Parts: sequence; structure tokens; C-alpha cells
Amino acid sequence: MKRTSKATPSRTTTSPTLAIVHADAILPDHVLPDATVLCKDGRITKLGPSRSVAVPKDAIVISGKGSYVSPGFIDIHVHGAAGADYMDGTVEAVRTANRCHASHGTTTILPTTTTGTPEQITAMLTATRTLRDNWSVSDGARIGGVHFYGPYFAPTKTGCHRKDARRDPLVSEYSKALSMGIVTVATCAAELPGAIEFYKAARKRKCLVTCGHSDASFTEMSAAYRAGMRHVDHFWCAMSSIRSVRDRMGWPMQASMAEFVLMEKGMSTEVLADGAHLGPDLLEFAYRMLGPDRLLLVTDSSRAVDMPLGRYRFGSNDDGPWFNHNGKVGMDDAGGMASTVFGMDHMVRHMKKNTTAPLHEVIRMASLTPAARLGIDTDTGSLAPGKRADLLLLSRSLSVKRVFIGQSEFVTK
Repeated sequence: MKRTSKATPSRTTTSPTLAIVHADAILPDHVLPDATVLCKDGRITKLGPSRSVAVPKDAIVISGKGSYVSPGFIDIHVHGAAGADYMDGTVEAVRTANRCHASHGTTTILPTTTTGTPEQITAMLTATRTLRDNWSVSDGARIGGVHFYGPYFAPTKTGCHRKDARRDPLVSEYSKALSMGIVTVATCAAELPGAIEFYKAARKRKCLVTCGHSDASFTEMSAAYRAGMRHVDHFWCAMSSIRSVRDRMGWPMQASMAEFVLMEKGMSTEVLADGAHLGPDLLEFAYRMLGPDRLLLVTDSSRAVDMPLGRYRFGSNDDGPWFNHNGKVGMDDAGGMASTVFGMDHMVRHMKKNTTAPLHEVIRMASLTPAARLGIDTDTGSLAPGKRADLLLLSRSLSVKRVFIGQSEFVTK
């Protein structure tokens, strides 16, 4: 599935060429040492060894010596940051979270709904669309659409989301949401009544169709796949297991979502590499079994990113469930984990440190792979001439030093 991103394009510039010189460029299949990247009018125009790339005399030159130049990160599953949750339903909440995530290297973001009332979800979609349509670099990460995530969760798999606001798919509700022109990823638990119709409707709109917060069996996943489902949200979290399917459906035991994803080559999934949700063994297993083309890094982060330790609401600040931010993860009052509290740069560092994945493949899982699943990889997701100049300068320890969105530098303060 290939398409042009619906995100508001970066406003073109009449400024000189931007030249990042003598940086190690992280490409999809290797790291190119001592490289130069040239950008003009918001696009990459040339990339190669510094010795062979002529820098225009009027260029703005930035030395990348001792640093990496990387494509900007793309986060398809994210709930908030800096005290704001997208379900607060205001333009300012969207802007606040997007600015925070941009400072952590995310240059394209898909604000993600939770369970909530139809009015709350509509307000979130409207606010996100409004900012997308009036976006500038000062607003932070560019909006690649909305991930319509809640409210179609299985009753037993709501996790930290508001339980009384989950429901089965409603044609009138999702038809309205899909018609707003902002939804690009759409989630529903595969076993729910009406799930197949939801998948078909979302696929018709060219969404990446996903299954999450689900207790689906292999058979139900197969039916969902035939209807257009191609991705599973946060692997091993709020998803079925062989035991849970047996408890729901009886003997003989049946395979679950995990087995379906591992066996079906058309499927992708994502991991939470925050150091709290999944141990290094599971991250390594996912990487080895799926590889960098089928495995994504996401943040699934809450409003607690870059906030003091304490108590916060997940979802709408009016009535979302409470959770505690302990510095490592969010914990709900029942003792379960409530999303993550870090940006994408943390996920990248943790994945690199705790798996055998080489650097270029870790970066790929946070950039080109999500772009490919969204169908926007001809426009973004890697360092290549013609693609958007969404770039990062990273330190050797993979901390974000500078962020460029459409060639313009994003300034955090």
C-alpha cells in the first residue's frame, strides 16, 4: 500500500541549502561514515561521503563530526506527553504533546485515542485535524494522522484504559470517524461482533488496520487478516495467549495472536522497549523472529513523559483512570502497567543496548518500517534524496542533539 502522506507538508523555504557535514549517516542497511547530507526546500537533495559531496558556498553548514545523522522517528502509537493527553481534546493538548515528542526525536506522530465517550473521541479527532491543517515546525512533530485505537477493546483486555467506555464496533460511530479524513491507523479486537465490518471499512479508507486489546484466537485472526488486518498492537501486552484462548473457548487448545503474527509473513507488530514492559529476552526474541521489516518501536507513552513523579490521569483529564508515574513506568491502581513514560529516543537506546540488532536496524524499526506500514515510505522514513528533510543529529550514546523537520530546526525552548 503506497500513498502520499496526509500530514500537512512542511512549508517550503527560500533559505540556503542546509548541509550537515562529517556525520555518520544511518541508512536502512548500514551506517555510512563521514557523510554529508544536503537539504533544500524541505527535501534531501544529496547524500554521500563528505569527500565526494560539494557543499554550496551559501549553504548553512552544521558539523556532525562525532555524531550520527538519522531519519526522524515515526511513532504510530502514542497517547501524550508533558502533562497532556490527546484525549484532552484540545489543540493545545495536541501541540504540547507533539512538541515534547519532537524533542525526543519524533518528527512524524500519530496521536492515539483511548476508550472514551463518542464526544471525547470526536473532540480528539477534531483537535488533531485542526492542528494538522494549520501545522508549523514550532508545533512539534508533524501529524501523520490519528491512530483510532480505543474504544473497540475486548472486555477482558482493557488494561489501564477506562473500562466502562469500551464497546463493540458501532457502524455509525466509526463511519463518522473514518470520514473525517484524519484516521490513518484503525484498531479493533478481532473477536468482537462487527469487527470484520470495521476492518473492511478501515481498509477501504487505506488505513493500517490493526488488532489490539484482544483475546482473539488464531482462527479469528485469520478471518481478520482476510478482512484487511495487518498489524498487532504492543506485542505480548493486552493480547491473547494459548492459555487465555483455552479459557475462553475450551479444548482442544488453539493458537493465539502471537502465533498468528509469527507465522503470517504479511503481519507486523510493535514492542515497548522501555525497560519495564518487556525483558531483554522478549525484545531479542521479537527481533530475531520478525526482523526489522516487521517489527516497530513505539512509545505508547502517557502524559507523564518529562513530568515529575506523581499521579496522573490516563486519557481525558476530566474522567480518565488514575495511574502513578514512578520514574520507570505508569502503574494503575490495580497494580497493572499503564503505558510508558518515555519518548522514542529512550526506546531506541534500550533496544540497541539490550538486543543484538545493529544500530541501522534499530533506527529502521523507529523510522522506515513504520513509514512502510503506513504507506508513506516513498516520502519519509529514511535518508534518501527526494525524501522529506526530517533529520536528527544523535550523540554517540543516541541522545538527541538537534531536530530538523522539513529542514527547519525544531527549537525546544
